[in-house]
Amino acid sequence: MARYELVFKRSVNKDLRAVPNKDVQRILNRIESLQNDPRPDGCEKLSGQERYRIRQGNYRIIYGIEDDRLVVTVIKVGHQRAIYRE
Repeated sequence: MARYELVFKRSVNKDLRAVPNKDVQRILNRIESLQNDPRPDGCEKLSGQERYRIRQGNYRIIYGIEDDRLVVTVIKVGHQRAIYRE
């Protein structure tokens, strides 16, 4: 399988600053694993959107996949209680 390129929205940096240091590395490792398999076990497609989410502990990672360009765009990272609010 081809390796996908990771692209981060600028706001993801700000999202990660709100996460405790002990969880940041686990979240980044989980995001990095998306390069090899952008639809791992446990990922769910968000209804009404072309986005997916995966869980890492109490945190959620929202991302989009462009299969034709082999790009995974990380859109948002946050705690489960606040991630879906806009």
